[in-house]
Amino acid sequence: MFSLTCSQRGADLIACGGNGRSRRRSVWRRSGGVRCQVPSTQNVDVPSLGPPVGIKPLVSGNGPIQMSSLLEAVSKDLQQLNNNLKSIIGSENPVLVSAAEQIFGAGGRRLRPALVFLVSRATVQIAGLKELTAQHQCLAEIIEMIYTASLIHDDVIDESGTRKGKETIHQLYGMRVGVLAGDFMFAQSSWYLANLENIEVIKLISQVIKDFANGEIKQHSSLFNCDLTLKEYLLKSYYKTASLIAASAKAAAIFSGVSSSICEQMYEYGKNLGLSFQVVDDILDFTQSAEQLGKPAGSDLVKGNLTAPVIFALEEPKLREIIYSEFGEDGSLDTAMQLVKECGGIKRAQDLAREKGDLAIQNLRCLHQCEFRSSLEGMVKYNLERVE
Repeated sequence: MFSLTCSQRGADLIACGGNGRSRRRSVWRRSGGVRCQVPSTQNVDVPSLGPPVGIKPLVSGNGPIQMSSLLEAVSKDLQQLNNNLKSIIGSENPVLVSAAEQIFGAGGRRLRPALVFLVSRATVQIAGLKELTAQHQCLAEIIEMIYTASLIHDDVIDESGTRKGKETIHQLYGMRVGVLAGDFMFAQSSWYLANLENIEVIKLISQVIKDFANGEIKQHSSLFNCDLTLKEYLLKSYYKTASLIAASAKAAAIFSGVSSSICEQMYEYGKNLGLSFQVVDDILDFTQSAEQLGKPAGSDLVKGNLTAPVIFALEEPKLREIIYSEFGEDGSLDTAMQLVKECGGIKRAQDLAREKGDLAIQNLRCLHQCEFRSSLEGMVKYNLERVE
């Protein structure tokens, strides 16, 4: 059921013509196998969710949305997760313990596990449960480990010395430790995943690890390819970003025991939110400074990774010429970034992010009106505000 084809799983992306010309070699990512003992749940079908129940929404139309207010509804869940993460690594290998301190010690917003908790709490209300299960908590930890492992490997593949202003694992401890730390995190998460003892969720999350590799291969085989289509870009973005968010949202709903139709809507919510987030991140690569980004502006473009703003501006012959030259001339990157802005690439990418965000909001209609649904809606709006 979960091993779907690219055309099925990348549905309603946007079709454009073009051929895929490989100009860089592909890079594979290894994955491995981690654990939890938890009870099973039963499906609860809910034909009607009824009207709102007088809950004051967290998201209003006044002023910019603060992420801290969106996460307040699951702050205790996130605190427990932060307490658990470092202990998951164990103490057998001092180098991995040091790496774990670097990875998890800074805390961070933990957006992906926060989404797991928000979906979990929104759906347990529908199922009539009073509290989250051990499966929900373990799922959030697994998702954060998988996400962290993917970042470690991304930094190795991209040879990135910093991430959000901090030195990367391989920069601190060497390339070998960077690769092995990512492998270990994938392995540890897989062990915990297997011990959830829910075959549907195991297949769902395992597919995500496969998607990461597919996304890297697609990206590295299409560098500097000006015939890359928007559909291909969105499929790659699904593999690299949206797949994990979609799968984790659906898995959370599965553990709540709600109907399959609600589980599917949570999957679609995660997919559309993930795509919208990726498009916005790609816009910010053109509109923010190096200090704001924590990396040089235009870093994707100079490496030949063509994102939504660039694809929308490729009708400009001069831009294609610069990209095909692989930015061989001084000042060519600045010229290319200016052309993307002048040719409407940023505006059209904003429209695409908004379109995916609107779809995500629609996917939440199956939930009761409550603070958790309000925060899930707020995630979409917060993301779009980053480029308004």
